[in-house]
Amino acid sequence: MLSIDPRSREPIYRQIMNQIKEQVARGILKVDDKIPSVRELSTQIVVNPNTVSKAYQELEREGIIVTMRGKGTFIAEQVPEEILVKDIESVKTKLKQVVLEGHYAGIEKEVMQDWVAWYYKQFGGKS
Repeated sequence: MLSIDPRSREPIYRQIMNQIKEQVARGILKVDDKIPSVRELSTQIVVNPNTVSKAYQELEREGIIVTMRGKGTFIAEQVPEEILVKDIESVKTKLKQVVLEGHYAGIEKEVMQDWVAWYYKQFGGKS
């Protein structure tokens, strides 16, 4: 079940996307697992169906989910190569911003590296 924070500065559709991605990374959702329909999820988390639809459209565009008419929406089997390249650039840009903010907050490089290793491990990666 997803948990939405209406007070967050992060848009609700992004919260939905990030939580689904996290569940996939943690192995909670696996390839071919069916996820709730737009209507079902909007009812569960009490948000506008258009918001859930936007999140699902973006997840599908990113290759995370696939929708089969008449069957439902499922976790996708693999991410196309061209999407991976674009994602790498996006992650590098976001990481640069985090490092910059950490620098100005006075956070030591080693502390940030420990945080990255900890989060990476949480998502099933090797540290």
